[in-house]
Amino acid sequence: MRESLFVSRFFWLVMWFAAGTLLGFVVIPTVLVVARSGSATFQSAGESQVLWALLNSFMCAGAAVVLAALFGVPLAYILATRVIVLKRLIEALVDLPLAVPHSVAGIALLWALGKPGLGGIVGWDFVGSYGAIIAAMLFVSLPYAVNGAREGFGLVQQRLGDVARILGASEWRVFWGVYLPIARRAVLAGLLLTWARAVSEFGAVVILAYHPMTAPVLIWHRFETGGLAASGPVAALLLLCCLGVFLVLRLILWRRKPDAPA
Repeated sequence: MRESLFVSRFFWLVMWFAAGTLLGFVVIPTVLVVARSGSATFQSAGESQVLWALLNSFMCAGAAVVLAALFGVPLAYILATRVIVLKRLIEALVDLPLAVPHSVAGIALLWALGKPGLGGIVGWDFVGSYGAIIAAMLFVSLPYAVNGAREGFGLVQQRLGDVARILGASEWRVFWGVYLPIARRAVLAGLLLTWARAVSEFGAVVILAYHPMTAPVLIWHRFETGGLAASGPVAALLLLCCLGVFLVLRLILWRRKPDAPA
């Protein structure tokens, strides 16, 4: 019994040490950025250039999430519930943005949507537009939306959908009334990660649209021109804003009902 108690305590000691080390790896740099920027962080919040950069980042990321939901969730539903040809290839293509350098993503989108591609055909000045920012954000973040939703749909028992169909439910009703309610937390988690990844995107965005500036591009610009003293406050402000958004969304989306089990 004593040996079992010792082994149990040692196990949790190792677990907490590993967890604490990783958390420290995230927390310490974050705290240092905010602490060393000091009051300059809140002063930067009054600069119009900074506010516009933050607004551009958040709004374009929001647009990317909407597009990921409209087009990525149906793809996830198909991958999770249908037997289709080349399924593994499609899954690999969805994961591709996770593997390629984001500068490569920017160049690929430039070829596809810029003057060499669709932009030149339809006369759309793609480079330097909000559309370019949204396209870059969507490209690098879509795997989170698709994979999150696919995992959620995959957890739904197929017999539930079959029973609904036997009872006369249409495919639309099966999707909205059976699969989506059960998988909603996985879908929402994927979309939250999509937004977070989109907000933080720099490599693809800077190739497609240096202006209008997003927050990561502005931080890079100020670091290049003024070093840590100029870029630190904006970086700290972006960290605080993202942390606040994460906390609020998690409290809203993941709050348990009073009678829910722990």
